[in-house]
Amino acid sequence: MKKFLALLLALVMVFALAACGEEPAPEGDDGVTKENIKVGFIFLHDENSTYDLNFINGAKAAIEALGLTEDQYEFRTNVPENEECYNAAADLADDGCNIIFADSFGHEDYIIQAAQEFKDVQFCHSTGTKAHTLGLENYHNTFASIYEGRYLAGVVAGMKLNEMIANGEITEDEAKMGYVGAFTYAEVISGYTSFYLGAKSVCPSVTMDVTFTGSWLDQAAEGEAANNLINGGCVLISQHADSMGAPTACENAGVPNVSYNGSTIDACPNTYLVSSRIDWQPYYEYAINCVINGEAIDSDWTGTLATGSVVLTELNEAVVAEGTAEAVEEAKAALEAGTLHVFDTSTFTVNGETVESYLADVDTDENNEKETEAISDGYFHESEYRSAPYFDIQIDGITLLDTNFG
Repeated sequence: MKKFLALLLALVMVFALAACGEEPAPEGDDGVTKENIKVGFIFLHDENSTYDLNFINGAKAAIEALGLTEDQYEFRTNVPENEECYNAAADLADDGCNIIFADSFGHEDYIIQAAQEFKDVQFCHSTGTKAHTLGLENYHNTFASIYEGRYLAGVVAGMKLNEMIANGEITEDEAKMGYVGAFTYAEVISGYTSFYLGAKSVCPSVTMDVTFTGSWLDQAAEGEAANNLINGGCVLISQHADSMGAPTACENAGVPNVSYNGSTIDACPNTYLVSSRIDWQPYYEYAINCVINGEAIDSDWTGTLATGSVVLTELNEAVVAEGTAEAVEEAKAALEAGTLHVFDTSTFTVNGETVESYLADVDTDENNEKETEAISDGYFHESEYRSAPYFDIQIDGITLLDTNFG
């Protein structure tokens, strides 16, 4: 009789909600709903890092879009790439988080450790490489085709170089860009190469010097690196590092700058051109909704221009060259249509030769063995065999000033 009454009460509640024009919230396999889900976020640094700020903004946007309340999420900032990362993940799991995100490459092994222990919690790691071969049902990697965004930012840079040439500020032979990188990882190589190829697509004489700081976040080192590049004849600077060091150095020197992970126009109004970035909101919403709906999260998810994951900030119209917006839109349309490929092998050489075949390290192992043919149909298939970049070819036209960091 008690079971009958309980069932009757449940049916009455369902009909009452239907009568009010509402439906019960969807429920995941583990009884997770939009109303009771809890989400954890782990960030390498805090808002002072442009890299982490971009993730934090994406998380906040997803939280707002999903209508989560303050008791439904936790942020952990300044979590280093060591055992403290595992401790943070374990604490979040113990606090009742159903899904946990981490944002830095060096977090991966510690997030995997937590995933192996807390099997009822989903763990999502940005920039990692092991999920597609590891086979853990609750561990997932994600990245985006940011090389396409950097290519478009390179088009902006190339247009600016053309303007400088046309105005007599530099000669064609002096169209040299500088690039401040953190480490000699494939992610950085893929980024500076795609940026260079974007610039070269509109300014054929461009060359580029690249220097490395050995740190993702070191404002002094990044500023010094930018100044060294400028003193070495670089007339435009971009970066793959996480502070305002390089943009500030450019503003002080009056050198055009393409930043990363967000606009620097407020601090650098006279030199800032544009920024490319990954918008993490689409992935956060996707993964959280998967948990709510009891659906599997892709083991390795790549965001694209089409998913809204790869974006450019608004152009600084006071600094960019005339015709830049049109050039960017033309290149973007071609990328989306598949008629343009960033790493088209006809657009670059290595030691004067076209690269027709290349084995890439896609399936991460202890020996870093290169096992996957990445070139077919005339281009290098970046981020198609796993989300994290694996393009690590050193092409002609780019000079590495130091390679002590890797």
